Amino acid sequence: MLIKGGLALDPANALQGRYDLRLKAGKIAALGPELSAEPGEEVLDAQGLMVVPGFVDIHVHFRDPGLTHKETLASGSRAAAAGGFTSVVCMANTKPVMDEPELVRAFYERAAREAVVHVYTVAGVTRGLAGEELTDFAALKAAGAVGFSDDGNPIPSARLMRQALEEAGRLGMPVIAHEGDPSLVADTIVNEGTAAARLGLGGMPAAAEDIQVARDLILAELTGRHAHIQHVSSARGVALIRAAKALGVPVTAEATPHHFTLTDDALLTWGADAKMNPPLRSAADVAAVRQGLADGTLDAIATDHAPHAPEEKAAGLAQAPSGIIGLETALGLTWTELVQAGVLTPAQAVAKLTYLPARIVGLAKGTLRPGADADITIFDPNATWEVDPARFYSQSRNTPFAGRRLTGQVRYTLVGGRLVYANGTVLEKEAFA
Repeated sequence: MLIKGGLALDPANALQGRYDLRLKAGKIAALGPELSAEPGEEVLDAQGLMVVPGFVDIHVHFRDPGLTHKETLASGSRAAAAGGFTSVVCMANTKPVMDEPELVRAFYERAAREAVVHVYTVAGVTRGLAGEELTDFAALKAAGAVGFSDDGNPIPSARLMRQALEEAGRLGMPVIAHEGDPSLVADTIVNEGTAAARLGLGGMPAAAEDIQVARDLILAELTGRHAHIQHVSSARGVALIRAAKALGVPVTAEATPHHFTLTDDALLTWGADAKMNPPLRSAADVAAVRQGLADGTLDAIATDHAPHAPEEKAAGLAQAPSGIIGLETALGLTWTELVQAGVLTPAQAVAKLTYLPARIVGLAKGTLRPGADADITIFDPNATWEVDPARFYSQSRNTPFAGRRLTGQVRYTLVGGRLVYANGTVLEKEAFA
């Protein structure tokens, strides 16, 4: 296939310009201006479109195995393809938890059969995500885990977190940390603030997150091992990470589109569909997250795609589970809220969706360099569209962005040189690894 006429943008190699790409045998075979089509070669017209490395999301929940009434490997991977994501990393809070090598191997066997994009998984830091005993990191890495996380639960013990950092570090892998002291949560996980007060709820102060961010930054400095901080939502958390990086602490961090877009006032309109963990916070926190993305404190954009069934979200704000879906709105929110708003340049935004997250978990993804995997996203940076959850490929519909008009829309997604999504339709139904 020859992708012709698009604006190629590859931040990993500081490349931007009118370049054509030739794809052969699942790889990028050539990149250059005005490449000519070979006899019989399929040509994809990318005039007016941006051609970038396939997006990489290092924080998704596909609920498979055990919670497939919410999402499956099949439906989640199709949502990823529709959102321009060619590689995703699933969290370990499935049923059963990804805490044994045979479960990780079985996960990859199912993904090879059912997924239309590259699907990876982390393994639990602790057995059963119970926060008591470390899993067998070496065996889980050998089975294919790309990191270790108890996402959904913080690591309660500083001693255990130190041990996890040391063990993962010996294997060259990150500990991926969900931060939030549960002892500071009153009633339910919403931000402790004016919106919660209007709803008659206590909530979770930003300090609950900040305390554990500070602890884990200190432990990363102590051990010299890589800690990755998930879904940073607070201004102080951003400031702590910025200060730690200035000291040379080996830390990376991510932000979600909902945390750089919405404040906790969304609870008043969207109810449980605006409930997530960590919660939406104040306008000052949103501004700090945006600044953290702009200055490099926050390395990556990750969706924390967290599907739930309608009846679960209908249980009421106090009882409903936390989380929203995000794969199919991520590009539009990034382009609208960050690029069009002047927070990030196009190259910065693409970097935070491609090679920077890939690098955090050691994936050889996120570049258009000849010889690289032909995982490519092609999108229209000027197209405006309205979010309609009924059109989502995700099995769930829990989003606070329904009806929102966004700019930036995926047109084509290619995985291993094969079209898996084109102009609103997932095309590739065959299984591949």
